[in-house]
Amino acid sequence: MAVSAKIEFDVAAPPSVVMEVLLDIESLPDWSGPHKEAEILVENEDGTPEQVRVVVTAAGISDEQKLTYTWTENSCSWDLIEANQLSEQHGSYVVTPKGDGSHVEFTLEVELKIKMPGLIVKRAQKMAVDTARKGLTAEVERRAAD
Repeated sequence: MAVSAKIEFDVAAPPSVVMEVLLDIESLPDWSGPHKEAEILVENEDGTPEQVRVVVTAAGISDEQKLTYTWTENSCSWDLIEANQLSEQHGSYVVTPKGDGSHVEFTLEVELKIKMPGLIVKRAQKMAVDTARKGLTAEVERRAAD
């Protein structure tokens, strides 16, 4: 069962601050409600996270996931290596300058191993989009104000 979500939004902080928050994988549980744990397993030579383990709870279902990340100056994307509840996952954030702030595009595509009721799937999609917009925005703007 394929599920996808996409949202675009603006943040009142420069792209460098948005990317700083995204690179700080271990802070995910601080600003992303569904993330209960996040740890970097392997780093790239430049210090960016390459492999990450997260524990995510969405729509009442908890899942431990191992992800591989790809980074550019203004984007990050991740793909699923293994998980209990998902067979596939691809997500990305693309950050572009917009005035004094940033424009962020978030996409997430997952393939569930088990069939779930549509209502639960829609709730999980909404949670992913809300977390991307509200959680990331709040954390970025908090760090920009420091």
